[in-house]
Formats: sequence, structure tokens, C-alpha cells
Amino acid sequence: MKSLSGSITLCAMVTSMSVSATEIHVMSGGAPKEVFAHLTPEFEKQTGHNVKFTYAVITELRQKIAAGEKADVLVMPMPVLDQLAKENKLRADSRATFGTVGISVVVKEGSPKPDISTKEKFREAMLAAKSVVHATPGKTPSGTHMGKVMEQLGIAEAMAKKVMHKPALDGGVQLVSAGQADIGIYPASEVATVKGLTIVGSLPAGIDFTIVYGGAATAGSAAGDAAAAFVTFMAGPENRGVWKEAGFEPPK
Repeated sequence: MKSLSGSITLCAMVTSMSVSATEIHVMSGGAPKEVFAHLTPEFEKQTGHNVKFTYAVITELRQKIAAGEKADVLVMPMPVLDQLAKENKLRADSRATFGTVGISVVVKEGSPKPDISTKEKFREAMLAAKSVVHATPGKTPSGTHMGKVMEQLGIAEAMAKKVMHKPALDGGVQLVSAGQADIGIYPASEVATVKGLTIVGSLPAGIDFTIVYGGAATAGSAAGDAAAAFVTFMAGPENRGVWKEAGFEPPK
């Protein structure tokens, strides 16, 4: 009888855990990918929930949402979240700012580091490079900014034949570490942990750019409070060091 009672108790515990465990679908831009890879196992361990991710460039995420694809949490630049909030697609009490990330210039490890200390020096470095890679203008915030920078510096035409457009999610950064591109220009979080690279520095004053990333649970999410808990956990002060190590500065 004691054995049977113990078996019933164990069964009840397992059933309770399976009922409370929730699958959370997160749709995110690529910048926080390394942070989530580090922190998600701990969140799952603490809560029993299961998290799955869909990573894509921001324009593709917007298209997925517009087409009706469902997610429980959206992680994107704050201006995009602001727009989605106006469209009543986010749960108002679940938003949080994760951090601010700038844009870094990188070269293959062991290669000479170009002088990018001023926008004039950056311009010279671009013209001297045989090949440059960054995300596609119009597809990501960093890619769009770099398209504008080339225009601003008056070198868009000169760079047209030697600039490759490839998001970090599609292997753009690896083109630099493999020696297939002289210079890469990507958000700091997308190059901070990549082996085979040397980070030259951030874009200089006058052409610098920062992206503020945040997250929110979606309105009507089937994951409910579990989705909101994911956002809260990722924004927690105890995890600030992980964001910092991945290239994000604390939100202001």
C-alpha cells in the first residue's frame, strides 16, 4: 500500500509539471541570439517551460507577423515594438528594454587593423579595402544605416562593386573570418563571440549608430504569463553581465 501511495504521488507530480510546462515561441532579430543561447537553458531549468526560437532579419519578421504567423514573444528594435504596440499586437504589461548595441568594424584575426578613428579615416579605409560585407540595406537596421553612410560619405558608387550584402544570420560575419571579405560591419553582438575575428572598433562619431533592443509578449499569446516571464527573466539585473559580454550596453 505504501508503494502504491508513493507511485500515485509521483504520478501526480509529473502530471502537475507537464500541465504547468509551456512551450514559448520567440521570434527575434539576430542581434540577441548569443545572449539567448546562454540564458535560455537556465530559464527553462528554473521554470520547466520550453522555448523555441525563430530568428530572421527584421523585415522578414514584420512580414511573418503581417501574414498572421503566431509567436508568444517578439524581440526587436524598440521602434518596431512601438509600432506593433500601436497596432495592439503586444501585451502592454510585458514590455522590457534589453540593451543598446552599436555597430562594430571587424577584420580577420591577424590582418592589419584599418584606422577608423574619424569618419574621414573610415572613408579612406572603405576605399582602400578590396571587399566589404554588411547586412542588406532595407532588411536590417544596421544594413540600412550602412547604405546611408556610403551615400553620406560620397562613396556609394565606388563601393558598389566591392560591397557584399549578407546578414550575420546568413553567414556574413564568417566571410570575414574565412578571408573572403577584408572588412565586416555588423552590430557588436553579432561579432563579439565569433572566433577568427579582430574587432577594430565602433563606427566613429558622425556616422555611429546604436540599436535599442527589447522584447514583449504578444497580445492573446497562448503562452500567457509564461511568455511574460521569459521577457522579465531576460531583462533581469542578474543577467546584465551576459548582455554586456555579448556587446550590449545597459538600457538608459
